[in-house]
Amino acid sequence: MTEMAAFDTHDGPVLSDAEAAAIMVMLLGDEQAATILSALDPDELQRLGEKMVALGEIAPEKIIASVNGFVRRTEKLGMPAADRTPQVRSLMTRAVGPVKAENLMERIVPEAGPTSSIELTRWLNASAIVPLVKGEHPQAIAVLLVQLDPEVAAQVLHTLPQAEQTQVVHRIATMGPVSTEAVAMLEELLTRRIGEVHGVATLQMGGPRPAADIINNAGKAVEKRIMPEITKADKLLARKIEEEMFKFEHLFVLDPQSMGALLREVESEALINALKGIEAEQREVFFRAMSSRAADGVKDEIAGLGRLKMAEVVEAQRSIIAAAKRLAAEGVISFGSGGGDDEYV
Repeated sequence: MTEMAAFDTHDGPVLSDAEAAAIMVMLLGDEQAATILSALDPDELQRLGEKMVALGEIAPEKIIASVNGFVRRTEKLGMPAADRTPQVRSLMTRAVGPVKAENLMERIVPEAGPTSSIELTRWLNASAIVPLVKGEHPQAIAVLLVQLDPEVAAQVLHTLPQAEQTQVVHRIATMGPVSTEAVAMLEELLTRRIGEVHGVATLQMGGPRPAADIINNAGKAVEKRIMPEITKADKLLARKIEEEMFKFEHLFVLDPQSMGALLREVESEALINALKGIEAEQREVFFRAMSSRAADGVKDEIAGLGRLKMAEVVEAQRSIIAAAKRLAAEGVISFGSGGGDDEYV
């Protein structure tokens, strides 16, 4: 793998560079691993992913060898002052989305400019690239193909007319140095074709979820004023906002006393079906509000339930949400919403 030299494991098992790198990545937390993976190119990501899948059970001695090799290799290394703009852009994109990331990058590195269309194309599958080069000059196609992964380039080549395939391959074989003007022309071409095929990226902001988040944090008094008015104007929109305001995961913040009050209003079958659809650790907030005997009984019921249709899980969760909304309206339980002075009575 480029930029990934083999780790010297000395007395430990012999590991290839990709195997050692795969083990190191899997030792990290998800967020840390994702940060590292975001800096790799498509070919590196594919090869590393293949090794991660193929390793199977990893013996302790392999982990020790991988870590020791990494430590020995990095003892004398620092962090070179290379251009980190692509890595930062990738991290920002993962965190806030492409549109907001580009706006941030313009402020962080004003001269960085947007992501290259050529670089973007390197991340696309062949089926997404084919419409971008359809009908274009063989020279432009050749310049693009030499920058793609060979397998992806071969798939794109296969879709071209046979006569055109020959011209493209001939130009690739005789290409030599490519002028900056040719690369700029290819960049312009791809930018135009991406816009034609996929449309211009639009700023995705707002929607029922952000509206629900704002209302939840504004307090009950604001909700009581706003939601009836929205319902009068647009019942469907009001329903969507309410669904976002009261999701099943919002119940996870309830204290044991409030959760106990809620569970007394819920049928046993609905509770079991609802908990079947969430992770084991997320169920603990419900179990903490029960006696140990009752919690063990529910756990046994869930374990013996077998497969359950997602529609049944959703229906059960909705019934519990409805009970929670009713108890919240009655003041029996509280979700800890924020609010201003009008929240006090």
